[in-house]
Amino acid sequence: MFEQRYRINISNQVFVFFFFATVAYSLPAGKPQWGFYAHKRINRLAVFTLPPEMLAFYKKHIDYLTENAVNPDKRRYAVVGEAPRHFIDLDAYPDTTKATLPRSWKQATERYGEDTLALHGIVPWHIQLAKFQLTEAFKARDAKRILKISADLGHYIADANVPLHTTRNYNGQMTGQQGIHGFWESRLPELFSTEYDFFTGSATYVPSPQKAAWRAVFDAHAALDTVLRFEKELTGQVGETRKYGFEERNGQTVKVYTDDFSRKYHERLRGQVERQMRASVKMVGDFWYTCWVDAGQPDLDKLARDAATTVDGKEEIEEKKSWWKRLFNVRPEE
Repeated sequence: MFEQRYRINISNQVFVFFFFATVAYSLPAGKPQWGFYAHKRINRLAVFTLPPEMLAFYKKHIDYLTENAVNPDKRRYAVVGEAPRHFIDLDAYPDTTKATLPRSWKQATERYGEDTLALHGIVPWHIQLAKFQLTEAFKARDAKRILKISADLGHYIADANVPLHTTRNYNGQMTGQQGIHGFWESRLPELFSTEYDFFTGSATYVPSPQKAAWRAVFDAHAALDTVLRFEKELTGQVGETRKYGFEERNGQTVKVYTDDFSRKYHERLRGQVERQMRASVKMVGDFWYTCWVDAGQPDLDKLARDAATTVDGKEEIEEKKSWWKRLFNVRPEE
């Protein structure tokens, strides 16, 4: 049986999709977008790690790469098979050696079967698949596909670097810390990422994307203990009443972690969120660059000059409508 994160009925799916849509499109200009902020920032910053041969093309479409960094999160409530691409429950396996948890998808499916792997998440394997798809898009000089897969790949890589994307206790539900997922990956970046140093250096070639994907989730998982322990310790010290407060968001009063609690927790983590965001920025740039190199370093300046490479807004709207149609039988508008 799938865990609770998959047992979402239609009404809940509709609520979540409307919530994300409201947040994404209703916030005032200049205010970080709740829940999407870090993903957008990571994709945007990754563009500036690229070499000159890639920079013109990616910079021309930087707004597309930024705004569409969150598409996988929007799809996960409508597209079958999307949700497992965002995480892996490393603690669901008896051990994580290569013999027990194969790094290649083929060997993993032979050992566990696709259903079991999907139950516990497939993000390191899916990163490898997306890397292959982006390389093929570069070989085909398919600008629209390059941009779409680049945006998606950036999202999955960023997810792989989040400690709470590597555990069954993904939202603190097993330790009485419900809500810690959004707190760590959304609230803290929103409050403090303007203080971070995002200079990560230039993108470099990744000799083994498979090893890089797995190293990311293992490094993130190694930080999980402090994510949970520090929050619990701080809660015990300050108490529940000083832990939460209320803010106005989109015309509604919502319960949030207070700025004071957030800062104290952030200080205890000693740069952990910054390190993971930096790792994500660098890894996204590295993977984009590696795909381009493996495709034979096609001339992207020509694609950047070609007006036809701009992603068609109407196509994007139709694609996103199709996500809805997988939830409902929607009569097309005449």
